[in-house]
Amino acid sequence: MIDFKSTLRIALNSLKVNKMRSALTSLGIIIGVAAVIIMLAIGSGANKQVQENMESMGSNLLTIRSATAKSGGISMGIGSKPTLSLKDAEAIKKQARGVDAVAPVLNSSKQVMYGNQNWSTSIYGITTPYLYVKNYEIESGRAFNFEDDRNAAKVAIIGTTVERELFGDINSIDKTIRIGNVPFKVIGTLKSKGQMGPMDQDDLIFIPITTAQRKVFGTDFPGSVSQILVKALSLEDTTIAQNDIQEILRRRHNLSKTQEDDFDIRNSAEFQEKMKSTVQTFAILLASIASVSLVVGGIGIMNIMLVSVTERTKEIGIRMAIGARAQDIRMQFLIEALVLSLIGGLIGVVIGIVIAVLVGAIFATKIVISISPILLSFGFSGLVGIGFGYYPAYKASLLNPIDALRYE
Repeated sequence: MIDFKSTLRIALNSLKVNKMRSALTSLGIIIGVAAVIIMLAIGSGANKQVQENMESMGSNLLTIRSATAKSGGISMGIGSKPTLSLKDAEAIKKQARGVDAVAPVLNSSKQVMYGNQNWSTSIYGITTPYLYVKNYEIESGRAFNFEDDRNAAKVAIIGTTVERELFGDINSIDKTIRIGNVPFKVIGTLKSKGQMGPMDQDDLIFIPITTAQRKVFGTDFPGSVSQILVKALSLEDTTIAQNDIQEILRRRHNLSKTQEDDFDIRNSAEFQEKMKSTVQTFAILLASIASVSLVVGGIGIMNIMLVSVTERTKEIGIRMAIGARAQDIRMQFLIEALVLSLIGGLIGVVIGIVIAVLVGAIFATKIVISISPILLSFGFSGLVGIGFGYYPAYKASLLNPIDALRYE
């Protein structure tokens, strides 16, 4: 029976005698574990950021846009041909299954002025449900009401970027701004939603959709809208709602079976799933690349252990001569390799967490550090130690005691 305590003590003493070599041997494992944790933290953070961005844009969302106009055989892009209207939005709300809220939108860019300050921003003509559908919240003031929409009131709700650029530190509520040449009273401000990629979700102004149609944008097609946003009751209901909406709009637009849709429906759930899949694949790729460092570290351990076996041949011969068996020798070298790997893994975990936090702070990147990748990396470092330490341990156990004692 192997005396584990005695074998462990001998293995640890051997490592203490060669401290510098032990430290250098563990270096590959330290770098490998740290790299895995950093990459997984960045990948998980990116995945979390994508999810939050998608949720801030609205969940279970269907975006319906007008058809593509063509000029001289050239496509002018989705939404260039006005085929959607407020009445289409009303029909969807009444007839489509699985629908929670419907929000028609009319939008364009305009120059906005307050005093001697001016700013170019996006103007959205909306109805009240738009705030709910897109997850916007009122920071101060109020939202639009039925009277504002019915009377095409010249009132506005502004984002934090617009408020900062036009008003600075001044309270914007009840102040009058000009959108183009039309005066608007600011009745509310929005809570900040921040950046989503290159898009600033706070650089916008909301006005009643009737006001946008009659007094700001103007249109050759009364009642037309740029797009209609539909929030489904659940993720499962988005497909049901999408099919119903397609039938409703085709029927309302008098399209025959052979005619193509004069509208385009985008399902945010499909886009979100694709984005999540892409980010997860990217995170796995990063972790896989970082894992190569662990394998390289394992090869380093094997090389050093082979050198150690050669240097300590006489010591092995003495141990065998006084009664140590092959399995005792094998266990001693395996323990040495395992201890080196686990110590390296522990140091790598600490360094990886510290660097990941610093990366997040310096580059303002979301970092997610969870227990799973830490345990995975630490456990894998132990397996690397055992896997790459076995051959040197096995080679040491095969030495002939007499030959080993004669070795110089």
